[in-house]
Amino acid sequence: QVQLVESGGGLVQAGDSLRLSCAASGRTFSTYIMGWFRQAPGKEREFVAGITGGGRSRYYADSVKGRFTISRDNTENTIYLQMNSLKPEDTAVYYCAAKQGTIVDTTPTRYQRWGQGTQVTVSS
Repeated sequence: QVQLVESGGGLVQAGDSLRLSCAASGRTFSTYIMGWFRQAPGKEREFVAGITGGGRSRYYADSVKGRFTISRDNTENTIYLQMNSLKPEDTAVYYCAAKQGTIVDTTPTRYQRWGQGTQVTVSS
């Protein structure tokens, strides 16, 4: 089973950039679909971005398309979320998640493994 640890969150101003990382343990990392989700206070957890095992296909929520980029390095067992042009509404706890299979799902319950989350706060 893969274990996930996120890092890279922080407090930034609107328009700034951040890069989140998610380090995974386990030998079969490249077989997992990986996703980034976020949860703001009082709101449900929502899909942000997802990437297939080999990294060829990437999917984004409409709210972050053109500003965020998901990537993975299977040699380092790590995925990244490059976040540019951050907005106050991007403020949330960001989680990385892993699921087996070949399809990127936007539904959180389809993911079997989760990290502990990292806080991103964007001030106006």
